[in-house]
Amino acid sequence: MEEVKNSLFEDLEIDNLNERIALKAMVVGETRYLKDLRINIKNALKTDYMSEKEALLMAFAIAINEKNEILADIFGRKAEKAGAEEAEIAEAAACSSLLASNNVLYRFRHFADKDEYENEPARIKMNIMMKPVIGKEFFELISLAVSAVNGCERCVKAHEDSLLKMGSNTKRIFESIRLASVITSLGKVIY
Repeated sequence: MEEVKNSLFEDLEIDNLNERIALKAMVVGETRYLKDLRINIKNALKTDYMSEKEALLMAFAIAINEKNEILADIFGRKAEKAGAEEAEIAEAAACSSLLASNNVLYRFRHFADKDEYENEPARIKMNIMMKPVIGKEFFELISLAVSAVNGCERCVKAHEDSLLKMGSNTKRIFESIRLASVITSLGKVIY
């Protein structure tokens, strides 16, 4: 399993990382899941429904959402190598931040289920959503993925509906969620 871990590090372009408890346990315990995780990451980042740049920006946004500086650095650098501009990388991070607040607010409204809360204005500035550098459709796709990771049912439904109305297809939507799930799982062993 040490070889698999080293291959994973090579794939992610990690030079030196103090092994975390979970990763060390997986290597020492020789769990086959480490091989699965490596394959899952490769497969999630290579999709017919997102460009390499989009997949890496999505991975970066999920790493930001999960407060994983190591993965955010890795995927930010990889996105840049794949052609992402500084403004696009910044916007992916901003999208994660905005969605964190929206997910809390709208999850609360959903859970509380009271007209009083529904009728209160959100009073959260969201100008970034009007003319995103990364494009409205991709901004929505990141918003959907972050909302899924954060467990906001109302937000997931709203972003998925918006994406379908914009002409996105269900394969692209599903691939974004699969990528978000794999990056989230990676963040449990590399942090």
